[in-house]
Amino acid sequence: MATASDDVRNDMTVFVVSDGTGDTGSAAVRAAMIQFRHRWRLRVFRDTRSISDVRRVIEQAEQAGALVVFSLVEGDVVAALLREADARGVVAVDLLGPLIMRVAQRLKVEPRHQPGLLHGFSDDYFDRVDAVEFAVRHDDGANLRTLHEADIVLTGVSRTSKTPLSMYLAQRGYKTGNVPLVPGIDPPKELFELDKRRVFGLTVDPATLLSVRAARLRSMRAPSSTDYTDPDQVMLELDRARKLFRRYGWQQIDVSGRAVEENASKIIDLYESTLGEGRGNGPGVPPPPGGA
Repeated sequence: MATASDDVRNDMTVFVVSDGTGDTGSAAVRAAMIQFRHRWRLRVFRDTRSISDVRRVIEQAEQAGALVVFSLVEGDVVAALLREADARGVVAVDLLGPLIMRVAQRLKVEPRHQPGLLHGFSDDYFDRVDAVEFAVRHDDGANLRTLHEADIVLTGVSRTSKTPLSMYLAQRGYKTGNVPLVPGIDPPKELFELDKRRVFGLTVDPATLLSVRAARLRSMRAPSSTDYTDPDQVMLELDRARKLFRRYGWQQIDVSGRAVEENASKIIDLYESTLGEGRGNGPGVPPPPGGA
């Protein structure tokens, strides 16, 4: 199978020239080159948006004997690249131009010819970035002072996929925190002050949890015989967690045997069905005297 390498003895060099990140062109080149049993080298020229930029690239392509694959949309820049490539004997492949023109003909409209549209930064993009940063700051019970700003809060005993679920939900744009339930320690009061519709209690089949915890201890080279993996203690932890969830009206999610994506989708469906667009933090159930 063909692989990209930086070795100067590669049989072929491909330049990807883009007015954005170059990801689209790079993916297309890799998909094409996998069909050939030749070693090859890939070089990406990002944010190429001026005539002087493309002239420099084509000059380098001539020196390297490279094939040029470009995904530019600005008409004058494309024309300059093609002229320069023709003058220097460089083969240039227009990745998007023919497709854009076919679409324009079909829709009977003029394309925008605006560079960088494919990877433009929308409000949704920045919302997801904020959500991921929030999830990182509020992982494993951290920064409880600002936990009330979360869209969703996950809680459960150790190894119930709280962190993976938090990060996946954050990538979907939901500010997510998670709070562990630790044997012998009262849950933090901040957890009880949240709108109960925002809190999701994670449960799991005892056998599955025992298996996951045992694997965790092996990976840490820790003693295998502890309360952490004692079947009776695990059953007790799970029972206490379920009682807590019922007491405070938190929705329970059984994560047994399902992928993170499936569990996240279930949480999102429940969240949207109860809160919809109303993302204000309402009052929760006050904690009992002396903790839960």
